[in-house]
Amino acid sequence: MKLIRRLLFPVVPIYYLVTWFRNLAYDKGWKSSKSYDFPVICVGNLSAGGTGKTPMVEYLIRLLKDKTNLATLSRGYGRKTKGFLLAEDNVTATELGDEPFQFYHKFKDEIQVAVDENRQHGIAQLTKICNSPLTIILDDAYQHRKVTAGFNILLTTFHNLFVDDIVLPTGNLREPRSGYKRANVIVVTKCPETISQEQQEAIVLKLNAKSYQNVFFSYISYADFVLNNSSKIALKDLPDFTLVTGIANATPFVDFLNKNTLKFNHLAYKDHYNFTANDIKKLSELDLIVTTEKDYMRLKDESLLKDKLYYLPIQTEIINSEAFDSLINKYITA
Repeated sequence: MKLIRRLLFPVVPIYYLVTWFRNLAYDKGWKSSKSYDFPVICVGNLSAGGTGKTPMVEYLIRLLKDKTNLATLSRGYGRKTKGFLLAEDNVTATELGDEPFQFYHKFKDEIQVAVDENRQHGIAQLTKICNSPLTIILDDAYQHRKVTAGFNILLTTFHNLFVDDIVLPTGNLREPRSGYKRANVIVVTKCPETISQEQQEAIVLKLNAKSYQNVFFSYISYADFVLNNSSKIALKDLPDFTLVTGIANATPFVDFLNKNTLKFNHLAYKDHYNFTANDIKKLSELDLIVTTEKDYMRLKDESLLKDKLYYLPIQTEIINSEAFDSLINKYITA
């Protein structure tokens, strides 16, 4: 794959110019974009996947769900449906998509969860329904410029800052680096918990953050247990198991398990992998499976895996969270 991407380097200038001109068209008003008179928060990235959008959206949900009538709106990547869909009790991950299904499963009594590949249309539909939301979080919509969010949160990972990358297909950037200027806040995700003040200052300098931008740093907090719908097991009591992942970057997860000296084999699938009946049959032959929460949501209803499938809960923790929370609350109440 790396060789193929290198061979495709001649395409990079073309991709760069197309995406740069598209952004210019929106910036100059040649292409129309819709803004709203209620809070719309966009969580996104410049890179293609793996920056921690899902735990960041969940952080915002926990912060705001008791303060405002809240909804999340996602594209619903990989779903088998089209158009607008509001999550209800009978919805499946296949219909809704992995991430929104996870949001609904965890917060269904507190927020509304919807999907629509057309964010303008999705917002319009949300505002029409009964008990319509007063605040909308757009999941992975940084490049969806037909909507002008009131507050943009841009994520970039500690080990792969956007300033060190180039655009697709050789690099991982969905658009030129200059797109970062649209962000109100930049969050450097997946940092080591022990990141020093000097390291933070060096990264802020490297990112060339603008005067109107705030830069924050976050890390992933892992639970000390795995669980499923009926039981949980402390990490210290885990016997040998098989780790199953279908995410863009499983390295931090694997590193955490190794740090805790756990014994496991790793079956790594591509991001948003659709497990087949044959996959499920093979997995059912394993004694114990630990997976990510996102993968668990897709696999939890498989009867063959019911008693052997567990996931490790995670949360985003933001360094200097009081300042971050204050910015979000200030925007919501302004």
